[in-house]
Formats: sequence, structure tokens, C-alpha cells
Amino acid sequence: MRALSVLVFTALLSGAVLADYPVRPIKLVVPFAAGAGTDAVARYMAQKLEETLRQPVVVDNRVGASGAIGTQAVAQAPADGYTLLFVASPFTTVAAATPTTAGYDPIRQFEPVALIATGPLVWVSNAQAPFSSLREMIGYARAHPGALSYGSAGAGGVNHLALELFKVRTGTDMLHVPYKGIAPATTDLLGGSIMTLTGTVPAVLPYVKSGKLRALAVTGDKRSVLMPDVPTVKEAGASGTEVYNYWGIVAPSGTPAAIVHRLNADVQKILAKKEVQERLAGDGVDITPGGPDRLAAFIANDFNGWRGVVRDARLKLE
Repeated sequence: MRALSVLVFTALLSGAVLADYPVRPIKLVVPFAAGAGTDAVARYMAQKLEETLRQPVVVDNRVGASGAIGTQAVAQAPADGYTLLFVASPFTTVAAATPTTAGYDPIRQFEPVALIATGPLVWVSNAQAPFSSLREMIGYARAHPGALSYGSAGAGGVNHLALELFKVRTGTDMLHVPYKGIAPATTDLLGGSIMTLTGTVPAVLPYVKSGKLRALAVTGDKRSVLMPDVPTVKEAGASGTEVYNYWGIVAPSGTPAAIVHRLNADVQKILAKKEVQERLAGDGVDITPGGPDRLAAFIANDFNGWRGVVRDARLKLE
């Protein structure tokens, strides 16, 4: 009887929490700069959530340390459903690459809410680079160890670990040049200071269309609908270097399950809307609906996979 009473009380409490939530504005922390690709999607999702929840959803950009600053802040926030984190690939890559200094554990300190979309990166080079395909780039890197310069958004980020994975799988030695964000790295790529980098499809597409950058390969297992003529890394001779970016929402660990599932249900409704599907399709990504368990599995697999890359590459970034 006592156990049954506890279950009944818990069910009533969950129902009360759900009935009252939300009663005030929700903060959505984006651990990247305003105006960046992830920030744009986060603001769009915040707008849609605001319409559904009928409470303001305020985007708070907490930048620094490849996303670790904002992520740490949410890990330490009250687990009441009023502080959420908009995550992308650095959420797992930074923790995998710098486990003792990242300041958070992506598995233990967060409650997965919803996976939103996944998509590949694109290898691009400047128009002056001495290669015009990924296969030629691999040949150049092997012939000139350490001479081929690659820009990333910062040490431990997805761009950086994409390079380390590439080096391990292709047996090449390339020079990593970390920047404070992908925007300054792209500027230097356009100016010829570095030779190559990986970026999101929407970020590099205008430069590819204008001829200022060359698209060498997409890092997914299928071609991008926005770049149908660009081969996959497997087609381009670099099998095993597939990398995916992702977007999702998590909450601090301990957030009531009723709130997590309420938020997830609202995200699923948003993702089912045609206008949202068209908006995200324009970013060259695949919508990935599902419950919190789907995001939990994705984060665990991504985190463990990148830890393997860090081990194989013998990275020491602490």
C-alpha cells in the first residue's frame, strides 16, 4: 500500500507540475555568438516554442571556450524547466577532447529534451589551393606533411575533431589553425591565409556558388540536396571520415520528467509543421523527430565516438 501511495502521490505531483508549466519566461541558452548558424536556428525554434507555450522564450548567448561557458552555466542552473540549453556538436566534442577542463559532463549533467536535426559538414578550399578535389588534397597532404593548413572554430570543436578523424583515417599530417569561431576562419580561408576547413552547408554555399571557395566533399553518407554535384567523403576517397553536426535541446539534470516530455511534445508539433520543415531543409539538414531517448542515445554515441577519435589521434588539449 505504501508503494502504491508513493506512486499515486508522484503521479499527482507530476500532473500539478505539468498543469502549471510554464508560468514565466523560459531562457534558452545558446553557447555561441549571435548571428552564427546555430544561433539562427535556435532563435527560430525559440519563436516557435513561444507560440506553442504562450510564454516568452528568451535567447541568451553565453559564448566562450567553444561553447563550454554557456554549457557550464546551464549545468549549474535550477532544474525547473526555465533554463534550457540549445546544443550542437561541440556539446559532445569539447567534452570528449577536454574532459577535465570542459567543466561539464554531457551525459550526467543534462536531461535530453529533443533532437531537432542532423546534417553534414562540407570540406572547402580557397580558389588558390593547389588541389581541386578531396582526393587531390589527400595526395597533397601526404606529399607535403604539415604544410596544408586547416582552420577550425576552436580547439576541441567539431571542426577540429573532424580534422583529427580525417588525419587518422587518411594517414595525413595537416596543420591545425584554431580560431575564435568559424567566421574568422572562413575570412582567412577566403583571403588565402589557410587552405581548407569544414563548414556547414548554408555557411559555405554562397562562397561556393560565387566561385570564391571550392566544395570538395560533404561529410555525410549521402549527397546534400543543396550541393548535389559535390561527392561524399566516401565517394571522394576518404571512407570512414563521416561527420555529422546536430541541433537539440537539453535541460539541467533533475528537471521533472513531466516538463521534459511536455517540451518534447511541443518540439514534435513544431517539427511536423510544413513551414518549419521547409526552413530547416534550406539549411541542408535532416529533421530528426523523436522522444528524449532518441537524443540521449545520439549524445551517448557521439560522445563515445569522439572519445575514440581523441584516443586514436593521441590528442592532449588540457
